[in-house]
Amino acid sequence: MQLLKDRIRRDGKVKEGNVLKVDSFLNHQMDTKLFREIGKEFKRRFEGEEINKILTIEASGIGIACVVAESFDVPVVFAKKTQTKNIAADVYKSRVESFTHGRVYDIIVSQEFLGPKDKVLLIDDFLANGKALEGLADLVRLAGATLVGAGVVIEKGFQPGGDAIRAKGIHLESLAIVESMDEKTGEITFRE
Repeated sequence: MQLLKDRIRRDGKVKEGNVLKVDSFLNHQMDTKLFREIGKEFKRRFEGEEINKILTIEASGIGIACVVAESFDVPVVFAKKTQTKNIAADVYKSRVESFTHGRVYDIIVSQEFLGPKDKVLLIDDFLANGKALEGLADLVRLAGATLVGAGVVIEKGFQPGGDAIRAKGIHLESLAIVESMDEKTGEITFRE
């Protein structure tokens, strides 16, 4: 998606440790016009697929997932990282290791919102090592739902996540695949 690549080149900042900061438009401050285009692109890439739920993980995937869900006219469910008093005891649970946060945590979804009749598209902002998508896919499996595919806004192609997800037979669509980043020059190259 050229519009996204151009925006990453213009406003993305490469930080030490293979970190790409896109918080000025994607995952802190959100450019809703760009999100609408992202939603349309995922709708195009998964055209013809039967999807009745979008599943993401809190927190930075929620905004994108909502706009994508609007394109598909389906609800969004987001996996929570902590169980609160207002979540029923009946939950699906999976463990996830976060590249960004450098920690392992449980993600949960209430059984009320995910079940065997659901045809699920996973949506997330980033794909690095693939652990968040694997955890979400595990929740879909536990629910007996059908995993239609996964849509990621930015994939770090130089990290193993994309290959691992594809090796599992999951239909993965990444709107921008970063091939390399240089923290000294700020240069970002993309896979074509």
